[in-house]
Amino acid sequence: MPANIAVNSRTYRWMDHPLVVVCLDGSQFEYISAAVAAGCAPFLARILAGQGTCLLADCAMPSFTNPNNLSIVTGVAPAVHGISGNYFYDPQTGEEVMMNDPRYLRAGTILAALAEAGAKVAVITAKDKLRKLLGHQLRGICFSSEKADEVTLEANGIEDIVERLGMPVPSVYSAALSEFVFAAGVNLMERERPDVMYLSTTDYVQHKAAPGTPAANEFYAMIDRYLARLDALGATIVLTADHGMNAKHDAHGAPNVIYLQDTLDAWLGAGTARVILPITDPYVVHHGALGSYALVYLPENVDQRALRQRLAALAGVETVLTRAEAASQLELPADRIGDLVIISRQDTTLGTNRSRHDLSGLDAPLRSHGGTSEQKVPLLANRTLKNPPGTRRWRNFDAFELGMNLVN
Repeated sequence: MPANIAVNSRTYRWMDHPLVVVCLDGSQFEYISAAVAAGCAPFLARILAGQGTCLLADCAMPSFTNPNNLSIVTGVAPAVHGISGNYFYDPQTGEEVMMNDPRYLRAGTILAALAEAGAKVAVITAKDKLRKLLGHQLRGICFSSEKADEVTLEANGIEDIVERLGMPVPSVYSAALSEFVFAAGVNLMERERPDVMYLSTTDYVQHKAAPGTPAANEFYAMIDRYLARLDALGATIVLTADHGMNAKHDAHGAPNVIYLQDTLDAWLGAGTARVILPITDPYVVHHGALGSYALVYLPENVDQRALRQRLAALAGVETVLTRAEAASQLELPADRIGDLVIISRQDTTLGTNRSRHDLSGLDAPLRSHGGTSEQKVPLLANRTLKNPPGTRRWRNFDAFELGMNLVN
C-alpha cells in the first residue's frame, strides 16, 4: 500500500487502523451533549471528557444533505465538487432536476481513490438518493438501507445483507433506517474488515425531535451502542454531520414560511422570476420541501439591486447575496446557483408558492435546515489529536484528514 494518497489537492496518510467516518444527518452538537448529559451515551461521553477529539466545525453551504456528504467524501467545498444542492435548475436545458446523478460531480472521492490504491472500502447510506454519488467510480461495497433487499454482488459488492443482519428493510421515514446503517457497518467490520467505511444516516428523528427530548436521546443512545462496538473492533472513528437542525415554527406550532414565488409573482408579474428550493428531494414528508436557503433566477430586464434590497427587507430574511457574492462567500459553483441567493433566519423557512407545498405529512412542528443557522456541526474522533488544534477553521469535510493524518 502507498504511504500517502493525494485527492483534490489534499494528501492523506495510509491508515494504521480501520477508519470509519460517520455522517450523522442533521446532528448539531446539542443532540450529542444532551444525550451525554442524560446518561444515554457513555461512549460519546468519554470523547467529550477528553478521551478522544471534540471539535466544532462548519458544514458546507447550503446546509443540505447532498452538498455536505459530497464535501465530506471529497474533502473540498461545493465550488470544487459541483454538488450545490439536493435539487437544482439547469439554465442550459431549462430543467429542474435532482442532483443525485454522478454526472454532476466534478471531483473524485477519497473513497474511490483509496479503493483504486488497494484499500477495502465500504459505503452504507440510509437513503438511496446518495448511493450513486457516494459510490461513483468506487470498487467496493456500496448500498443503502432503503434498498437493502435489492443488493447484488455485481451492483453493490455484497449480497444477502438483510438475511445476514436478520433485520427487515426499514421504512424510509423511521429511525430504524439509520440503525440499519450502523448494524450493517458493525457486521461488515466483523466479517469483511474494510480498511475504510463511510456511514451516512438520515435526519428523520432530528426533523421531529429537538435535542434532549426522549425520542432524540433514545436515537443517540442507539448510535452510541454501535459506535462503542466499532471502537471495540479497533476502528478509528470520526463522527461529523452534514448540517444542524432548528425549529422553524411560531409559538403555536405553525410553520414560519416566506413563500418567495408568490411574493415575486406579486411584485414582478407571474412567472417573471423562478424560485428554486435546493432542499427538495424525494423524501419531503417530514419537511414539506421547506428549508432556509433558496435561489432566484431573473430575466435581464429586472433591476437586481432594487429587488435584492426589497427581498432583504422581508421579515425572516437573514441575507440576500448576488451570484458572485454567494460563489465567493459560500464556496459555491457559480454556474449552479441563481442570480440571487436568499438565506432565511434561524426560525424561518423559504417556499415557492403556498399551493405547491403539501404540509399534510407534518405530524410535529416544523424543524428544518439549509441556512447558516444550521452550519455548526460536531467533528469528533475516538482518538486524541497528535498536536493542539490551533486556530484553524474546522470543516466537516476535514473528517478524513482528521482520521488519517491528525489523530493518534
